[in-house]
Amino acid sequence: MTWLAWIRKNLFATPLDAVVTLICFWALWRIVPPIVEWSLIDATWVGEGRDACRADGACWVFVRARFGQFIYGFYPEELRWRVDAAALLLAAAVAPLMWPGMAAKGWWALGTFLLYPPICLVLLVGGVLDLPVVETRLWGGLMLTTFMAVFGGLVAVPLAIALALGRQASLPTIRVVSITFIEFWRGVPIITVIFLASVLLPLILPAGVSVDKLVRALVGLALVVSAYMAEVIRGGLQAVPKGQYEAAAALGLGYWQSTGMIVLPQALRMVIPGLVNEFIALFKNTTLVLIVSLFDLLGIVHAALADPKWVGLTAEAYTFAGVVFWLICFSLSRYSLRLERTLNVGQR
Repeated sequence: MTWLAWIRKNLFATPLDAVVTLICFWALWRIVPPIVEWSLIDATWVGEGRDACRADGACWVFVRARFGQFIYGFYPEELRWRVDAAALLLAAAVAPLMWPGMAAKGWWALGTFLLYPPICLVLLVGGVLDLPVVETRLWGGLMLTTFMAVFGGLVAVPLAIALALGRQASLPTIRVVSITFIEFWRGVPIITVIFLASVLLPLILPAGVSVDKLVRALVGLALVVSAYMAEVIRGGLQAVPKGQYEAAAALGLGYWQSTGMIVLPQALRMVIPGLVNEFIALFKNTTLVLIVSLFDLLGIVHAALADPKWVGLTAEAYTFAGVVFWLICFSLSRYSLRLERTLNVGQR
């Protein structure tokens, strides 16, 4: 099929298609060129301060000047190699899992789940191996956003699986506790949970006992996300054919054996799109920690605008933050589609 035939078939097949296509082209012509002209053609890329920026284009000098803060927050510059090491270690641990032909992928994933969190905490917090302690109040930027998304997911996913199984349990006590937990956390706004976890929890704890503010916010966020993920996983459990349960029973497998080896793998495979969607929502919801004075990427961008030297560059600041969030979330969604095709999700 030639390109002309493809255009005729897909864009101008009927009069209505032609009208819709022309409207879309007109809208793109009105929207895209001005954005390209402002962000690229007329933009200022090099300079030392605000006075180098031109009035008719974006001033990316602001982003260049604050780039380190946007990525690391207030983490000491001489120790930022520890953040880079933690990020490279995460990439090295996750990359083999994306290779379809990797052997023993399950064991590698289990090792990553068990070993990466403590190693990452040692690198970022310090206090051992002669590493200076860096308080969490100095964390911020993209580093804090990624940390909360990764560790929030590590807490939420196992808890969500337990809640989904508990909601289908035959024992009434476990079922009622699971249902109550899920419905309570799903009915409370996330921003309220983060605020209460950071403000009220210290009032409940015994005297002399304190929990880091970042930990409180992280746990509150993970509890809410786990409730949403539990419902996604429960949908997958209900979609597993009853014949699978009967086959497991016929083989003499007990509840935990049939669930761990037959039912749960199939359920998780079917709900990959929903789980990735919840993780993307978790990544974006990390911006809510600004309410408890934790400066994630969006929070640190917002705080940078308070500097008198850069007042008025709101469009540049939020454009940068939006592009970073979009790139990460889009990458996650594309990997999800690739994983679905690899596992033939939706194919019976």
